[in-house]
Amino acid sequence: MMKVEAVVVRDRIETVIEAVGHGREKGITHEYRGRVFESRFLPKALMTFVVPAGIVDGVIDAIVDAARTGRASGDGICWASPVGRVTHNRTGARLGEVGEV
Repeated sequence: MMKVEAVVVRDRIETVIEAVGHGREKGITHEYRGRVFESRFLPKALMTFVVPAGIVDGVIDAIVDAARTGRASGDGICWASPVGRVTHNRTGARLGEVGEV
């Protein structure tokens, strides 16, 4: 298994999720009482995906294509690193033991 991490501009998060796909679990909705923050930096988010080693290049390509904004700089960065012992919190089963890839 490989961990693919990407720092992307926040307004590209949904595009990246659509390009890569997502898990079966459903998201939750949060409501934030409006406070405005100003920064000279572009707001970014760190996204993490754990995927089989055989599809890492395709996942990185999808992330990079989806995260590209067209600006000269500031679109973020993407990288991969090996991951071992992937275990489901609910069942305690290792990923390979439950028939998932």
